[in-house]
Amino acid sequence: MPVLRSIESKIEGLFEGVFGRAFRANVQPIELARKLVKEMDDHRNVSVSRVYVPNEYTIYLSLQDRKQFAGYEGSLVGELQEYLAEHARRERYALLGAPVVLVTTDEDLAIGEFGIATRLVADETSDEAPPPPEIPVEQPAQTMIYRASTPPVADTPAPEPEQEVVSLTVAGRQHVITEPRVVLGRSREAGVRISDVNSSRRHAELRQEGAAYWIVDLGSMNGTIVNGKRVDRQRLRDGDRITIGSTEIVFGRALPKQ
Repeated sequence: MPVLRSIESKIEGLFEGVFGRAFRANVQPIELARKLVKEMDDHRNVSVSRVYVPNEYTIYLSLQDRKQFAGYEGSLVGELQEYLAEHARRERYALLGAPVVLVTTDEDLAIGEFGIATRLVADETSDEAPPPPEIPVEQPAQTMIYRASTPPVADTPAPEPEQEVVSLTVAGRQHVITEPRVVLGRSREAGVRISDVNSSRRHAELRQEGAAYWIVDLGSMNGTIVNGKRVDRQRLRDGDRITIGSTEIVFGRALPKQ
């Protein structure tokens, strides 16, 4: 089992059984984990050689939601910090110190609403080199407010979602993507092989992260271009055009025709 999925399972398991029903109308622990990761990704700061991300995350909860965590808050905070650290390691983000998660109460929030504020905080005991002056250390980012997703009615099974078809079309040939990570390049071992002398052997990687798909350049010689713009990492939408060397690739995602 992948490390991130293993940590998610532990977070979900913290409140199983008698506490599970209470959380159906409130903030779910796993929602907090996934929104924290979203905030980490959204507040990346790119320097010459590194991508810095916040290492302090403050979660604001309504009084009623926070009561649900009584006796379990410490365990949950520990799991959330581990989840953030593993995501940063996997994405090769630079941290100024180990991720810290703080939980506080905000009386202005309604049940099911929660806020997240992030900061880059320098750890004086860390051996990490200080970031460049343009990286906004200590300056808090705007607090983002989220609302818990509405679950299906209790005891009513949710309908099975239709299977989405995700593909990459290269030179008129469609490659259906079934793996969460697929390498594109000249290598015979690439998931989608690009027969282009201007392509690197491992040029870029298509990654699935939750419901989103991203193209990530793997340090290629000529770079990766999406819709005419050179990118290091870019979220993809149906119909986006990826250029590798002189080869154009069309990203597609759609439900199957009935």
